[in-house]
Amino acid sequence: MSIRTAVVTGASSGIGEATARELAKQGYHVYVGARRLDRLQHLADEIGGTALELDVTSDDSVRAFVDAIENADVLVNNAGGAKGLASVVEADLDDWRWMWETNVLGTLRLTKALLPKLIASGDGLIVTITSVAAFEAYDNGSGYTSAKHAQAVLHRTLRGELLGQPVRLTEIAPGAVETEFSLVRFAGDEERAAKVYAGIDPLVAQDIAEIIGFVASRPSHVNLDQIIVKPRDQAGPGRFARRA
Repeated sequence: MSIRTAVVTGASSGIGEATARELAKQGYHVYVGARRLDRLQHLADEIGGTALELDVTSDDSVRAFVDAIENADVLVNNAGGAKGLASVVEADLDDWRWMWETNVLGTLRLTKALLPKLIASGDGLIVTITSVAAFEAYDNGSGYTSAKHAQAVLHRTLRGELLGQPVRLTEIAPGAVETEFSLVRFAGDEERAAKVYAGIDPLVAQDIAEIIGFVASRPSHVNLDQIIVKPRDQAGPGRFARRA
């Protein structure tokens, strides 16, 4: 019996890194992709996987990445992120372009390129990490919420288009997860990033990784369409019960 393989994007930190470890525990050979190859190589050595440099905003990078993968059973579309927290009037178009290229077109590039191998596996699985921002809009977040809505609609559309094919699709929409997410959003401002999680018990990357591991371990006839997961202290985007 051949070893099943999983592909995880954005795997150099946070949810992607934790997911790679979780799937490796389940016996998958994990291909980890991200731009920070030094971090990836360390992770791949630890879990017995394969590190491949990947920039999801580049057609050439995605092509080379997929060409290096012989077969694939699971794809975890995790690469993405936010930049800035500006109103529509003050929107930075470069930030918008980055968020759409990374979250939406990045997911499209990887999924489109890897789909033939997922179908050929006879039991493929696509997990796309969206966000609670794929369900609700919030003030000053239009660049990110619009990108996450679009990414989610792309994924949900595939659910119908692939009906009858041996591929399952699961969307996981996390709330507040304490990773490098806010640090990236606020351009490395550690103090501002820390305030996002102040006074709450946020989710951590391992929480999401374990959910992905559960999804991947379900029988092939079971499709978990959507999973929304938030900290107990969060009701929605920007709505928290914070302790002093």
